[in-house]
Parts: sequence; structure tokens; C-alpha cells
Amino acid sequence: MNTLVLAMVTPLLLAPAPVAEGTFKTWRDGARAVTYDTAVVPAGARATVTIIQNHDGVRVNLLATGLKPGRPYGAHLHTNPCGKDPADAGPHYQHRLDPAAGPGKPSSDPAYANPRNEVWLDFIADRNGVGRAVSAQDWTFTDDRQPRSLVLHAEHTHTGPGQAGMAGARLACLTRG
Repeated sequence: MNTLVLAMVTPLLLAPAPVAEGTFKTWRDGARAVTYDTAVVPAGARATVTIIQNHDGVRVNLLATGLKPGRPYGAHLHTNPCGKDPADAGPHYQHRLDPAAGPGKPSSDPAYANPRNEVWLDFIADRNGVGRAVSAQDWTFTDDRQPRSLVLHAEHTHTGPGQAGMAGARLACLTRG
């Protein structure tokens, strides 16, 4: 009987399956993990994103490997899947949408572009090219509005007025599965 109880409990203790993972490659149709700058996100680098939601909120975990060691990266969840053009991933996912933002005009208002309203996963790759980050929020993604990708940026995320949420060029993109 103890064996049966353990078999029923064990799956509940396992870590959740990743919602996005992939090996970065240069663009091709159907690609899920795209590098736009192979000097800092080499082809063959990998990323895994795990999302855990419950009634208390959402926790997003990022693990990236094979990156340029010692380099800072900005990372955010975005609204659209990856594409051939880095801009295809759209703006950062925001819990409360910035009414002043729109196509071609990203949110830069610190009231909306901040780590409490967006999922910021900035990190510095260690000497082995590994980066880890966690973002915990007290809100959840709704069924009708989910983030569709993770974008790695060239800089850590800025927080000042007029620059809030900006993190430089889009280096790579991972489409959520």
C-alpha cells in the first residue's frame, strides 16, 4: 500500500514541464528558437522557460546555456511568436496594458514598463555561458492573453522615464510551445 501511495504522490512533486525550450539557430521557416546575433547567442545555445501558475500568482524560470560568458542579457516575455525579423515578437507582455503604447511605439512609461507589470528575467551569463533568472508576480496570465515568446536583449532592462523597459537590440527569440 505504501508503494501505491508513493506512486500517486510522486508526480505531484516533479518540476513542471517547460513551456518553451529550444536550441537557437539562424532563421528558417517554422523555427522556434532563433538567434539574430550569433556573436552573443551562438547557434547551438539553448534556453528553457518554465511557468508555474496558481491562485497566488505566476513564477517564470529561465535557464539559458551556451551564451557568451560574463555578458549581461536582458530577457522578457513578449506578446507574439518569433519571426524572421526580431520585431515580429511584438512588445513586452504587460499585465496592465500601457494605453499610450502601440504598434511601433513600445511602452516606456515606468508605471507600466516595470518588473511588477512585466516579466523581466535579466541575468549575467556565468563563466560557462549559463544564465538563470526568476520572475515571480502576484498576478497570472489569462486564458485569452498569454505571452507567446521569450526575447533575449543586448542590455539589462532600463528603468528611468522615457527608457523604462528598454533593453537594447533583440539578440534571440524562443517561441512558447
